Amino acid sequence: MTDLPDVVRTDSQFEIRLDGAVAFAEYRVKGDSIIFPHTVVPDAFAGQGVGKRLVEAGLAYAKAQDLLVRPHCPFFRAYIAKRPELHATVHPDERAALTAA
Repeated sequence: MTDLPDVVRTDSQFEIRLDGAVAFAEYRVKGDSIIFPHTVVPDAFAGQGVGKRLVEAGLAYAKAQDLLVRPHCPFFRAYIAKRPELHATVHPDERAALTAA
């Protein structure tokens, strides 16, 4: 596994940049929630755990800011759905989608 740069938070996304490629998870804060609508991990980052690092950075930020998570991005939703201990971090309006088939 290649040593990757740290995840950086901008005003609209969490990102990792390496050799001209950018992996990112978009977000926006709305009221008491943080919405994650879209995540992109270029092929250059495949198999390096970059998507996981982006999700974990986003969730850590949400926790630090006391925000409820709205995982609209399928990658975020799948990550959280596999980890029941994270379900309480999701906005109540969206928790049912974590267990839907």
